[in-house]
Amino acid sequence: MDMDRLLTDRARAINGSGIRAVFARRASMRDPIDLSIGQPNFPVPAAIKRAAIDAIEHDRNGYSVTDGVPELRARITPWLRADVGWDVAGPLGMLVNNGTSAAIALAFLALVGPGDEAIIPDPYFVMYPHMATVCGGRAVACDTYPDFRLTAERVEPLITPRTKLILLNSPSNPGGVVANERECRDLLDLCRRRNLVLLSDEIYDLFTYPESRTARRADGSDCCPSPARMPGAEECVLLVRGFGKTYGVTGWRLGFCAGPRALIEQMTKLQQYLYVCAPTPLQLGAAAAFDVDVGPQVREYQRLRDRVVAHLSEITEVTTPGGAFYAFPRVPSRLGITATQLMERCAERELLIVPGKAFSSRDTHFRLSYATRPETLDRGLAVLTDVLRA
Repeated sequence: MDMDRLLTDRARAINGSGIRAVFARRASMRDPIDLSIGQPNFPVPAAIKRAAIDAIEHDRNGYSVTDGVPELRARITPWLRADVGWDVAGPLGMLVNNGTSAAIALAFLALVGPGDEAIIPDPYFVMYPHMATVCGGRAVACDTYPDFRLTAERVEPLITPRTKLILLNSPSNPGGVVANERECRDLLDLCRRRNLVLLSDEIYDLFTYPESRTARRADGSDCCPSPARMPGAEECVLLVRGFGKTYGVTGWRLGFCAGPRALIEQMTKLQQYLYVCAPTPLQLGAAAAFDVDVGPQVREYQRLRDRVVAHLSEITEVTTPGGAFYAFPRVPSRLGITATQLMERCAERELLIVPGKAFSSRDTHFRLSYATRPETLDRGLAVLTDVLRA
C-alpha cells in the first residue's frame, strides 16, 4: 500500500510531542532521575477514589449525556458562581470534557477554520500550535521572553482580520508564570474591542502560590487572577479548567469549560462525534473533588519551588514560578550549547529534562518539573549543577 500518498498534509505537519519523546527515553535508563513529566506525585485523595469505585460498583458505567453527569454539573455550577461569579444559565454554558486538552481542541475546531489565526504565547504548551494546524489555520506566536508574560501590548500588533482567538495559560506551562489582574483585564478589554475569544487555560488554577493570589473570590478568599473574574468576561472568555493535575488523576482525562453559550453549544455538538462523553464513573469520582483540600500539596510544591529557584539562580537565569510545578531556566550562554544539547548531557547522567524547543521557537531554556520527591529533586539539582558549571 502506498500509505505515503494517502496520508494528509494535516498529519504530516504535526510533530510528535517533545515531552513524550523524553518520557520514552526513560524506559532505557537504569535509575532515571525524572524531572520531565508534569505528573503530580501525590496519591489521589481517598474520597475521589471511593466515589469512582462506588460508581463502578453501582453500575454507573454506561454513557452519560454529552455535557456531563448531573451530579458533577451540580458541583461545578456553584463552584463557578463562588469562584468567578458566573451563573451557568442564560448567555453562559458549561461542558464537561475529556480533559482540558479536549476542551481546547473543541474550541479550536469551533473557532478556527482554514486560513484563520490563533494567537498563542511563546513559550507555549506543546499542543497549542498543533491545534491550529489540525484546523487548517495558523498559530501566531507572541514572543513573551524574557519574563514569559502575555500582555495586551505584545499581542495587539499580531491581530489581523483572520484572528479568532487569543490563548492565555495561567499559571503557565512551561514557565509557571501567573498573569496579574492588570494583564487579565487588558487582554479581556482587547478581546472585547476586537471581537475575539479569550481562551483562558487554567488547568493549574489551584496550584497558585500565595504571592500570586492577588484576586478575591466572592467569599473573600484569595485566588488566582483570571480574566473570567473581570466585568463583562462572560461575553468573550472561554474558561477551561481540569481535575487531572490538581487532584492527581491525570489518567482519568477530565476537565470542564464554561463560556458564551453560543460557543459551548457548538463545542458540545462536536464533542458528541469526537468523544461522545467523558467517562461516566470517573465524572462521579470527580464530583467528590470539590470537598478535597489541596492546600498541603500546594505548600509542598511551594517549598520545592523555592529550593529550585534558590539553587539554580546561583548558576543561571530562572524566573520564579508563581504557580504550577515547573521551572523554565535559561541555558547559560557561556556553555555555547542549546537546550537540546544540554538535555543530552543530562541524559548521559540519567537526568531527564525537556528542552525549550518542545515549547518554543527558541532552544535557549529547559523545563524541569519539581512534582517529585524531595530526594529525587535534590539528585537532579546536583546533576544539573555539575553540567551547568562544566
